[in-house]
Amino acid sequence: MPRPAPDAPYDQLATLPRTLWLPALVSHTGADALADSSARRLADVQRWRSALAQGDLPPVDAHFGDAQACAALRSVVGQLQLPAAARNADAMGEQILRSLLWHLDRLIDLQPALSRPAAIRQIGQEFCAAWQLLRGDWDAVQALLQGLGAQGELRWDVQAGQLQRREWRTAQQLSESLKTLPDLVALIRRLGRSQRAAQPLALPPAPPAQADTPPPRRAGQRAIETRLAGLPGALLGIRQSDRIDAMLGSEAVMLLHPVLKKLWRARRAEGRLLTYDSQALWTDWRPDAAAPPRQASAPPPPEALERGPIIVCLDTSGSMRGAPETLAKAVVLQAVRTAHAERRGCLLIAFGAPGEIIERELVHSRDGLAALLDVLGQAFDGGTDLQGPIERALEHVQSARWAGADLLIVSDGEFGCTAATLASLDTARAAQGLRVQGVLVGDRETMGLMEVADDIFWVRDWRRFGPHVSPQARPAAAFSPVHSKSLTALYFPNALSARAARHRQE
Repeated sequence: MPRPAPDAPYDQLATLPRTLWLPALVSHTGADALADSSARRLADVQRWRSALAQGDLPPVDAHFGDAQACAALRSVVGQLQLPAAARNADAMGEQILRSLLWHLDRLIDLQPALSRPAAIRQIGQEFCAAWQLLRGDWDAVQALLQGLGAQGELRWDVQAGQLQRREWRTAQQLSESLKTLPDLVALIRRLGRSQRAAQPLALPPAPPAQADTPPPRRAGQRAIETRLAGLPGALLGIRQSDRIDAMLGSEAVMLLHPVLKKLWRARRAEGRLLTYDSQALWTDWRPDAAAPPRQASAPPPPEALERGPIIVCLDTSGSMRGAPETLAKAVVLQAVRTAHAERRGCLLIAFGAPGEIIERELVHSRDGLAALLDVLGQAFDGGTDLQGPIERALEHVQSARWAGADLLIVSDGEFGCTAATLASLDTARAAQGLRVQGVLVGDRETMGLMEVADDIFWVRDWRRFGPHVSPQARPAAAFSPVHSKSLTALYFPNALSARAARHRQE
């Protein structure tokens, strides 16, 4: 028989997380038969932990040595559907186990003041009341984050601590606002260039070339035809040769006859097998000074791609204060939810005046959730400078981590870019296929936004997202006094640059 481990049954602690060690060792069972009680308790903790990780209730016989008391707590776990919340979420399962074991060990403290059945009823009621509140908070987290990555990567106590922040209420209000913007949600989901898209984004044409730059032309060429006899190509007839790959079927039949196969070998040795006569034609285009030059053909359109990393440039200037600020935060929240739900990267670059740049990768972790709530609680103020954020975004696009990313700019458009920055954007468009999507939170397109963005999504009713607009007054606040975002193109068409004119509405 194999010898038991010298530290049995406490060797089972090695398979448990350290957060469960103390609850697994502390037992209300008497000192007699302590080793047997600890062994059963440690084994049942592992069985509970495995069952909760799969979203199931553990077996009835996993009762930690007290079947009657554990049955009352087990029924509460099933009634509140806690296993479903703990599926693939180890932190949630550990919290359930710690709470259950604590209430189970409290049973001895309630006696003899209460009878054993009354004490069991009380710990069941207290356990149920505590988890009704905790389960409601957990459901609120998941409703807001909507599958924000793997739940097991975030500890429950971390998320519960974030619920006490003021920004949490702001995030919930923004989540409700997104329900009224399905087109914006769909647009954000299609950003990135990692998968083939069924319907490509309707982007305007590429920036036109400068007027003083002549269109590229190709030198004249002349076609030289070379005929290659014996190679696969057009059939010319039948001839005699020793090529087995081109012989007729009547020649191959002789190989099956005991006498004719000798004749076939003799004919092949003499090169008199009947074979197909074919000829290949090779066309080679060579430069010819006498031929007229040709206009260079336009390059084929790029392949339609979607669903890749997202780089969000968020305008935090003073002109965004109020309703634009609320809507801009809602866009950031949706970008994070979309990226994490589909395992994509999301990088936030918040910009204001020159030199005021905050760069954060919104990952699914304690720091990532805290960074998201920090952004949602941030007050917008200061000037506007887009040069630095675009340069930082272009540096990231050059790296392998963000090579398939698209750039999302959320702003009211009150900015401008130098010619060097616009040239760098054109280089990234040509080399990496970068797309720049703008979200206009204002009444009109500006020259700066039109020159930078490939496409501009206009939120016409942005006024109804104001912080002081009540839900009852939002339908009236949705009215926009501006009938078109392209006011400059309508009334001052000659003021548009060649790059900005791509967005002109007919």
